[in-house]
Amino acid sequence: MAIERTFSIIKPDATARNLTGAINALIEKAGLRIVAQKRIRMTREQAETFYAVHKARPFFGELVDFMISGPVVVQVLEGDNAVLKYRDVMGATDPAKAADGTIRKVHAKSIGENSVHGSDAPETAAIEIAQFFSGNEIIG
Repeated sequence: MAIERTFSIIKPDATARNLTGAINALIEKAGLRIVAQKRIRMTREQAETFYAVHKARPFFGELVDFMISGPVVVQVLEGDNAVLKYRDVMGATDPAKAADGTIRKVHAKSIGENSVHGSDAPETAAIEIAQFFSGNEIIG
């Protein structure tokens, strides 16, 4: 197994309901290590840059507005096959289709307010991590 890093965001719907600790517990229970974490208020520019891949999609403006609507917790997670492992822990984007015990099944309110984001590939994770963390903020 390859030790790798992935990027996570605990989204505004979850931070508003004080779920950071509960979500972190599920992350750690899955064997992932939180090696960097901070609570921030994402700027519009940060959100637009982060979600630029969706710029042409009809939901882009709504997504950006949602992500800047309240604080988020950005994280770097580390572990064996961290990207895939965290995607399994998050569950399907639609909480109604998510497996029992996953973050989205337990905590998400809807497809739009689905509590967490996770990188989809190691290459994406590296780009996403670099947007929010400098190297000395990540403590393995």
